[in-house]
Amino acid sequence: MNLRRDFEDRDDLAAYLREQFPYAEGGVSPFVGGRAAAEEHLQKFDPARYAATRNFLDGAVSRLSPYIRHGVVTLREVLERFGGRRHYKFVQELAWRDYWQRIYQEIGDGVWEDREPSKTGVSYTADLPINWGRTGLACMDSFVEELETTGYLHNHARMWLAAYLVHWRRVAWQTGARWFLRHLVDGDPASNNLSWQWVASTFSGKPYFFNRENLERYTASKYCSTCSRKQDCPFDKSYAALSQELFQL
Repeated sequence: MNLRRDFEDRDDLAAYLREQFPYAEGGVSPFVGGRAAAEEHLQKFDPARYAATRNFLDGAVSRLSPYIRHGVVTLREVLERFGGRRHYKFVQELAWRDYWQRIYQEIGDGVWEDREPSKTGVSYTADLPINWGRTGLACMDSFVEELETTGYLHNHARMWLAAYLVHWRRVAWQTGARWFLRHLVDGDPASNNLSWQWVASTFSGKPYFFNRENLERYTASKYCSTCSRKQDCPFDKSYAALSQELFQL
């Protein structure tokens, strides 16, 4: 197949791709590829604001992960530009990414296997829920839609979505990890799988989960205020109550 290479603009490219690949999942990523786009992200990034706001969905995150994932920029290059004690929090995140890659170099496809026994005491199914993306929970359904249409999610949203799938819906982390990799423009088996294992407690000392208070805080109640299930929200409990409900410890 001979594909076009010249386009009037990005919208023209997107329309052509939809025409040529009508059965492809998702849409065209909002990330513009190439070194020039990566440089623009590097120049705009403020590591001090990142440290203060990174957990908020509208926080000043770097959005460098797709460029690092595909080798447009390297971890070392980013570290040399933003390294130093005053940018400790951002350097720490770069270190985690490097750590995941080093583990992947050692174990390869072993990232698909539990690195440790689960600490939840429950069993899991291998299938996505039939109502996945249509749960009525505004937050989770919005995260699913955003991931499937843009190929990207804020890291905190990834954690919430992973925790919901594994701990509330009792779906094996591998199923969620595969689904993420189908859609993420920055997805790689190292960071993706080992992060899912951290949530699931097969590569951490305890499972990661959240409650409504946590979600509302970091989303400015963006989803909860209009959610059709706000009166029967499964997250609207204390951490102690959720732990007792979700896990058999």
